[in-house]
Amino acid sequence: MKIKKALFVPGKSAFFFDDQKAIKKDAIADGFVYQGKPLTPGFERIRVAGECISVVLELDDGQLATGDCAAVQYSGVGGRDPLFLANHYLPFMKQNIGPLLEGMEIESFRTMVERFENLTFDGKKLHTAIRYGLSQALLDARAKAEKKLKCEVVCEEYNLPIIPERVKIFGQSGDDRYTNADKMILKEVDALPHALINNVDEKLGRHGEKLREYIRWLVNRIIKLRRRESYKPDIHIDVYGTIGLIFDSDLDKVADYLASLEKEAGEFNLYIEGPVDMEEKYRQLQALAKITRKLEALGSKVKIVADEHCNTLEDIKEFTDARACHMIQIKTPDLGGLQNVAESVLYCRAHGMEAYQGGTCNETDISAIACVHVAMATRPDRMLAKPGMGFDEGFMIVNNEMERIIQVLKMKYGENK
Repeated sequence: MKIKKALFVPGKSAFFFDDQKAIKKDAIADGFVYQGKPLTPGFERIRVAGECISVVLELDDGQLATGDCAAVQYSGVGGRDPLFLANHYLPFMKQNIGPLLEGMEIESFRTMVERFENLTFDGKKLHTAIRYGLSQALLDARAKAEKKLKCEVVCEEYNLPIIPERVKIFGQSGDDRYTNADKMILKEVDALPHALINNVDEKLGRHGEKLREYIRWLVNRIIKLRRRESYKPDIHIDVYGTIGLIFDSDLDKVADYLASLEKEAGEFNLYIEGPVDMEEKYRQLQALAKITRKLEALGSKVKIVADEHCNTLEDIKEFTDARACHMIQIKTPDLGGLQNVAESVLYCRAHGMEAYQGGTCNETDISAIACVHVAMATRPDRMLAKPGMGFDEGFMIVNNEMERIIQVLKMKYGENK
């Protein structure tokens, strides 16, 4: 079977692109937008409407395979590729990518995606968003050609067992960290609430007091609203390097503060994502490793999660080998092709590192569904409910696709294969 025609369709993603540098510095919130000067190249304003490009492949039997090129909310920082705007990349894809796809034989997923993963133009690899969307479409094409689920294709090509069981889901609240936390508790999400602690004065506090107060509120809220005592979600909060800011990157003080939060978390496991941002990969790796060692020396159960500057499969291997954290966010759009997502999860699992298959609020339903299939095959410790910042919609998309996959696999293979 071959690809007959390739279409590239501009679209909207589920959230916005935000200039993280400007927000962390002195941007002023004004309703849903920010006032201030953008600091990251490519941004004409601090908040920009999210965009995507859909890849639609017509197979020669008439079936359609799809994937969405999408990039993270905080593009252009932390070692990531620049802002991904459709009108900039659409002509390039039509001229350069379309001819490579049309007439291409549907081979194994890994064979097809590697062609585009290593493709260069003017000495540069394709934008991660393009590789991401192409890999989704090619996985879908292979699944349709083989009349299989996408997760079955991944299992087959990586020699993985088919397991018709849930993967834990992590909900993200956006700035509505109180109301959305209530929603997550009522729907018994496995990990919550992300909380978007990306500003010192408004959300963390100059002495970390606002985060401490929020964790205390969250724990009490879970206990009050849960229907059964056995519901004990992990508390996972992303602080975007702001803890490092209040302690002037004094890593011992950062670790001491993190350890002190264990008391606030009570009976719940506490994960803190991105406690510092050292603005360069190896400085980040070394800083997180030092914090991790200090937490362990203190006997603390608080765990830290790597995100910024840990963007590629190679980065993930380095952070894992260095034991630089307790968990790594595998930020799916930043890795390019889905094969890199799969291999990152498998590497973490094989080397004793907790794997969080994450992503961004700024993705689409198509990319989120593709990620569910990768997660169901590779079995990370948790995956992100996405896209969007409203929680309910992203959780519905991820949860319901997961449940459909489980029932289809049980129908085909029984409880376990």
